[in-house]
Amino acid sequence: MEIKVTINKNIETKEGSRLRGFADIEIDNKLAIHGIKIIQGAEKLFVAMPSKKRDNKFYDIVHPINNEVREIIETAILNEYTK
Repeated sequence: MEIKVTINKNIETKEGSRLRGFADIEIDNKLAIHGIKIIQGAEKLFVAMPSKKRDNKFYDIVHPINNEVREIIETAILNEYTK
């Protein structure tokens, strides 16, 4: 699986926000996913897939089906973010 990652760190956030940026990815030159959040957790950075709020709950719009794919995507994004 080939993943191209574009990072946007230049975002304005409220003071104390854990949001560190956004990532857009392109998978195998066939699928693009925009608006993946990069968030500072208590111990490490993690990614949150795009979601929408409905009925006071957030629902993923796109998400990996298994942990293997999630780890591949997260690793690609965080490696590019920390360059």
